[in-house]
Amino acid sequence: MSDDTPGQDLAAGFGFRPYRGDEDHGAMAAVRLECVERDRVDARSVVEGLPTAAEIAEASAKLDEPSKNQVLVVRDGSVVGYSTIRWWQERDDTWLYLHRGYLLPEHRDQGIGSAMLRWAEERIRQLVEEHGTARTAVIGANAMLSEQDATALLLAAGYRRVFSLVELELGDLQQLPEPGSELRPGIRTGPIGTSHYRAAWRTVVDSYADTGFTQKWSFQDFVDTANPACWRAAWNGQDMLGVALCSIRGHDHTVGEVEELSVRTDQRRLGIGRVLLLDGLRSLREWGATTARLYTGTANPHRSYDLYESVGFRRRNEYVRYRKPLV
Repeated sequence: MSDDTPGQDLAAGFGFRPYRGDEDHGAMAAVRLECVERDRVDARSVVEGLPTAAEIAEASAKLDEPSKNQVLVVRDGSVVGYSTIRWWQERDDTWLYLHRGYLLPEHRDQGIGSAMLRWAEERIRQLVEEHGTARTAVIGANAMLSEQDATALLLAAGYRRVFSLVELELGDLQQLPEPGSELRPGIRTGPIGTSHYRAAWRTVVDSYADTGFTQKWSFQDFVDTANPACWRAAWNGQDMLGVALCSIRGHDHTVGEVEELSVRTDQRRLGIGRVLLLDGLRSLREWGATTARLYTGTANPHRSYDLYESVGFRRRNEYVRYRKPLV
């Protein structure tokens, strides 16, 4: 990298270099593996687990200009850490530029993490200038609650916590309870076909209408990532009342995920969510999943925890989003 790259003050033997593609994925996966014990990483998390080299390759391929927006920390030629930057526009038109860094535990508390953070912030400021988004841009960072080192680093650098997600696990899909109550007459549940996509998308998007810090999600994005084998919806006539969008994890078919459980505001507290959730979980089981995961915001005003815990989900970890003003 150029001489003005942040990190020139790193200890002897350490340096930054750009991401180079396939040759780096194995070393990046090795860094993540070495962080598991110190950071108490939940390897099967659907929020942020322990990625394989193939999964890191997939994530890197989705980055905009990965060689510029992903940097590696090396010591005597060996990869000991890396940072990644991605960005998106939220519902309130805020442009969030999110950075995420990983560093081997034995190299922490030596100023390296701070140098990685400075690199990310300087690169984000360049991107904001290029994109012309300064009016609404903010810098963001993620850290698990169990990542004490990353949390301390971010707080010391002026970041503030803005929200968090809690991940829950249902450990045995063979032990699902019965729905417990009948839906009122006229309500039916069933699979979601392509003709139902727009109604399903609208049901989910509307459920986030009053939720802050959420990414814009276009109908085209919904269609591009659709995987409806384990999707279920509830209707009253032709009127869609709610959806459960569940899927099998691509790299571990024993893990199912409840990606979305949304019920229209005027149809809540009627047992629809529970029936849809259990329908979706049974579908995951039929497709070979033995466990299921989901995540939900800690500020959820609808107390969805009560529903999830009532069918057997239990808390695993908390994932915190931090923010810092651009200047």
